[in-house]
Amino acid sequence: MSVSLDIRLKRANKVYHEGERLSGVLVISTRDALQHQGVSLSLEGLVNLQLSSKSVGVFEAFYNSVKPIQLVSSNMEVVKPGKVPAGRTEIPFEFPLQAKGSKVLYETYHGVFVNIQYTLRCDMRRPLLAKDLSKSCEFMLHCQPQKPKLPPSPVEFSITPETLQNVKERTSLPKFLIKGHLDATSCAITRPLTGELVVERSEVAIKSIELQLVRVETCGCAEGYARDATEIQNIQIAEGDVCHGLSIPIYMVFPRLFTCPTLETTNFKVEFEVNIVIVLHDDHLITENFPLKLVRV
Repeated sequence: MSVSLDIRLKRANKVYHEGERLSGVLVISTRDALQHQGVSLSLEGLVNLQLSSKSVGVFEAFYNSVKPIQLVSSNMEVVKPGKVPAGRTEIPFEFPLQAKGSKVLYETYHGVFVNIQYTLRCDMRRPLLAKDLSKSCEFMLHCQPQKPKLPPSPVEFSITPETLQNVKERTSLPKFLIKGHLDATSCAITRPLTGELVVERSEVAIKSIELQLVRVETCGCAEGYARDATEIQNIQIAEGDVCHGLSIPIYMVFPRLFTCPTLETTNFKVEFEVNIVIVLHDDHLITENFPLKLVRV
């Protein structure tokens, strides 16, 4: 017997906010009339924390703090046990998006060690020998705008051998001067990161200039925490030995799902940074780091 179960949300982009109603239809398609033991729908919002391999076994207290955090959970029976007629059946549903108790619904975020995910799951229980059917569907939750408008906060930078940190032998470094600015380090998540960069001089030929977006995820508790930085995306903004004195635009769009407004809670933190990486022809790397604060406006 051919039968399929599907969840269709009313909003095509699947983006919702706290306090709104999540609505849509369950679609059951079957060739013949179908006996079932009930159809239920469950909504769940979870924060899954994971320890990196370097932190495992370091702190005993970690294991309690990295249990999944349930933000929202609700269950309802959509159809009582009975029969579904042959053909296509649509069953409308509606869920209020309210957090459990005093909890807050954080924005959807897919990271490496921190994952904030909201899912809708439909289960159809079937008689003894027939296999139960289930279907899951993820939807996105965006937090309400935090600030009406962001004041401009441009950051000027100047990179020379003297400004570099973590250098063992400064005297062996080639001479260079790279200047520029970022238009803001407090950024609206829906707008690109912009700025410009100018190579004033460099003794060694430049191979490439790249923009690297980094997530910094911290999991832990009072006894200690694990902080891990991982790359989200890397964009090349210049290739080869660029003309000196030429202005190179900096432009990066923040990817959906892999970024969220900067978040700080008792058990975890999600922060973002951007690195300007200059690769020299001898494969030396020059990196300048800028912490970013992402907000939804």
